[in-house]
Amino acid sequence: MDADSQTTTEPPDERELREIIAPLIDARPADIPGDANLILLGLSSIDVMRLVGRWRRARLPVVFEELAAAPTLSGWLAHFDSLRTR
Repeated sequence: MDADSQTTTEPPDERELREIIAPLIDARPADIPGDANLILLGLSSIDVMRLVGRWRRARLPVVFEELAAAPTLSGWLAHFDSLRTR
């Protein structure tokens, strides 16, 4: 394997995460409360699975169960922060 195949993309920061989620729930990024349940705002489990697949293809070891257990921006950012420290 070459060095490039070992690289990991950085997890999204809050701004990027808001921009990713906003169109999925038909909202403006700035209008998504950090502690609001994204599922109740309209994010489907299929959306979450697609996002997990996208991030895993980018070599981020995202855990679906972690995102599902804390379906808020704050919860997801905490999970992404834990990935940065690995």
